[in-house]
Amino acid sequence: MTHPILQDTKDGAILTIHVQPKASRTECVGIHGGAIKIRVAAPPVDGKANEALVAFLAQRLDLAPSNIEILAGTSGRHKRVLLKRCAARDVLARLGLPVSGSRES
Repeated sequence: MTHPILQDTKDGAILTIHVQPKASRTECVGIHGGAIKIRVAAPPVDGKANEALVAFLAQRLDLAPSNIEILAGTSGRHKRVLLKRCAARDVLARLGLPVSGSRES
């Protein structure tokens, strides 16, 4: 599957994420500037926001946290995350995002 924010690889799906730390609650809120926007309640201190992001993705995607790897952006808001043994189509569906279109509207 080809999608502007998500791609299948031999290892799993790579997801582009925009993280908003220190939100009132942790949730996926849709697409923001070519990435999936996820708000996390944790502050961006000592890796807490990254930990909250991994925990949220693990729970929503029914993956072990060890199958989620932040490939790029560990210290910023824009991240690329590898979801091992996961298909792109399943990721979008489980995050509650449209699966049918291949482009952002």
